Amino acid sequence: MGSGVMGHGIAQRVAQAKVPVVLFDINEESLVKAKSLIESNLTMQVDEQVLGVQEKEEALTFLDMSTNLEASVQGTELVIEAISEKLELKHGLYRSLESLVSKETVIASNTSTFSMKDLTEGAKHPERFVVTHFFNPAQFVPLVEVVKGAQTTEHVVDETMAFMKQIGKSPILLNKDIPGFVANRLQAALVREAFYLLEEGVADARSIDLAVTDGPGFRWGFAGPLETADFGGLDIWKSVVENLAPTLSENTKVPDFIQTAIDEGNLGTKTTEGIYSYSSDIIQDRLVERDQYLMHLGKLKQST
Repeated sequence: MGSGVMGHGIAQRVAQAKVPVVLFDINEESLVKAKSLIESNLTMQVDEQVLGVQEKEEALTFLDMSTNLEASVQGTELVIEAISEKLELKHGLYRSLESLVSKETVIASNTSTFSMKDLTEGAKHPERFVVTHFFNPAQFVPLVEVVKGAQTTEHVVDETMAFMKQIGKSPILLNKDIPGFVANRLQAALVREAFYLLEEGVADARSIDLAVTDGPGFRWGFAGPLETADFGGLDIWKSVVENLAPTLSENTKVPDFIQTAIDEGNLGTKTTEGIYSYSSDIIQDRLVERDQYLMHLGKLKQST
């Protein structure tokens, strides 16, 4: 449900796993754009020798598109909602869905904002709702955070986890429904410190980014922070944390320079100005480069 940045990437990943999928949107033009993006992305995978020409064509045979909600969900076992992060819109969609699908159909939300309690308010069958939080670009990033509600059945959880593995994802199940889930909390902690270091003039923006991409981030693709702590020695990391913790940023708001940028309409690649300056060509080149790196990283991880 929804053919935007996340929706079309999720649909592509499902189709590439040879699972029939319908991509729904209320706007025909949005679907045309989504189809073009999916085809371009598959072509890029062929060009990078990650995918064969026949595999590309086969993936497209598993993908349908529709602006008809009832036809889209007929006989479906799983609906993944990736519409705007507006609770009233989600509730409206869920009411429509619950009148169209069987009570066994799993309804999943790609939300990164709302709790399961908020999402299922007013639902007829809250036991079949679950969060499946994908990461952009959804066709390449393996992680999916699965969050169950207080009434979600274990059968729904098991089926959802199995499906995510079937389409080549690395799902994690949260034991608690906590704001930001796991990955965004970790990202937020890192970005807050990066903002702080830039504000304090410790290093320039490019150097701070490089410190992550060519430092901890280089190895995090294979060993996360907790395993890294084990290999480094828990006694060593006890000292690191306790020595550094008092000096780390504890800000609950963004620094003034970020707020000023927002107030001036400088939002990053959306507006070509942010922490860095961009041209439209640079933005597109960086997105292509990002996807190429992610493709090859995924292929490398699968082969180890």
